[in-house]
Amino acid sequence: MTKIVGILNVTPDSFSDGGKFYKINDAVKHAGKLISEGADIIDVGGESSRPGSIAVSEDEEIKRVVPVIKEIKKKFPHIPISVDTYKDKVALNAIDAGAEIVNDIYGLRWRGGNMAEVVAEKKVTVIIMHMQGTPQDMQKNPQYEDVVSEIYRFFKERLKFAKSKGIKKERIIFDPGIGFGKTLQHNLMLLKNLSKFGKLGIPIMVGPSRKSFIGGLLNVDVSNRLEGTIASSIYSLLNGAGYLRVHDVLSLKRALTVFEAIQKASY
Repeated sequence: MTKIVGILNVTPDSFSDGGKFYKINDAVKHAGKLISEGADIIDVGGESSRPGSIAVSEDEEIKRVVPVIKEIKKKFPHIPISVDTYKDKVALNAIDAGAEIVNDIYGLRWRGGNMAEVVAEKKVTVIIMHMQGTPQDMQKNPQYEDVVSEIYRFFKERLKFAKSKGIKKERIIFDPGIGFGKTLQHNLMLLKNLSKFGKLGIPIMVGPSRKSFIGGLLNVDVSNRLEGTIASSIYSLLNGAGYLRVHDVLSLKRALTVFEAIQKASY
């Protein structure tokens, strides 16, 4: 069963909803809305990773995410919480506050890989994402000889690294990083060939929600990318995605309900 990961950005500058849920009460209220709409996991992020974004300090990020995670866990104890961070200090504080998943856009590669030790010690799940470059420069001129093969090799190497640090295979999820150091064509090729990553035996998460490749295809701004998000999400599901990370939970949930009803239909 595919899991819907609801995006909750507690940042002033995220590309789609920056500033909307920056206050704790607004963030917790939105988390409740996402859950009521069908989110299986809430992914809380305290630093924007949009192209050209500026990194914030660990202390500032902790200040943003920890109170929100604590409140969500208090009100919705049955819902798993993911913390969207690549910083081990932030992850530690978030886990102590109730987070059960670490969503690492650097794929356990930031500052020597201390995140791997945290994940192993705390026995939480980790989402290892691929990103070429950093959020500051990733979209300046991304290049690959073969984007699918290169990311496959990246996942294979990261799996070996994670296991060497004591992270169990069943606690790993891979994310090809749609929009993170990829051109429009790179993103399309990754989505089209998503099933190839399944050979590694690791669940795949895809996050196409409101991304710029949809805007490029449809010539629409970020507020008009719902149809493209749903189309790319359903295509990802057909090609093996186990997790779909989205802003518009209700719309995707409805689409999945119809899709699954068609799949199950019989005389």
